[in-house]
Amino acid sequence: MHQATTTTGGHVLSEQRHLIRRLTHGRLIRRLTQLYVGLALYGASSALLVEAGLGLEPWGVLHQGLAERTGLTIGVVSILVGAAVLLLWIPLRQRPGLGTVSNVFVIGITMDGTLALVPETHSLAVRIPLLLAGILLNGVATGLYIAARFGPGPRDGLMTGLHRRTGRSIRLMRTAVEIAVVVTGFALGGTVGVGTVLYALSIGPLAQLFLRVFAVPSASDGSTVVATGQPRRAILRP
Repeated sequence: MHQATTTTGGHVLSEQRHLIRRLTHGRLIRRLTQLYVGLALYGASSALLVEAGLGLEPWGVLHQGLAERTGLTIGVVSILVGAAVLLLWIPLRQRPGLGTVSNVFVIGITMDGTLALVPETHSLAVRIPLLLAGILLNGVATGLYIAARFGPGPRDGLMTGLHRRTGRSIRLMRTAVEIAVVVTGFALGGTVGVGTVLYALSIGPLAQLFLRVFAVPSASDGSTVVATGQPRRAILRP
């Protein structure tokens, strides 16, 4: 009787371990899917903002300005700027994750790919919907990739790193960095307009909403993790 009970208990334990492995594997697949779909959508949404021509997000202004000056595509400039910002993580003692490194390349590649596919338009009746679609899609993309929890983007990591090194608030660091980025980009020829203002006002609420929508269940207890430390600090830029 004792041996039968032990055998049954061992079988149940084995089944539980198998179930846990399956759940863990499924969760990882979901997180990876969210990461790369989110980054690809982010690049596509940035391309829509470029095509709309009514104002870009802060870092997009800088990327476009540098692209105008160098003759490189905006996607290539995005990759180069992302890599340069990532180097600034070294003195700030930031540790990149899979999402951080993937961010540098995936967004720039998909941005150039989308720009190659979307026809150029000059009609305001088309440009306004493009702007609105780009901002909404950007919010969806931000929620997807941040909720995957594979590390912040290089630009967000710069802001959180400056926060830790200087003791200043995240909000102050983000504001200071993005003002400098917008001013520099505008001086280089980047587009600042109503879209820049609308993006700044709407991206926070949109990203927070989609963080909740795409939250991945926690590995420990099956509950959802929505806005813990990292997502709240890394909500606006990849």
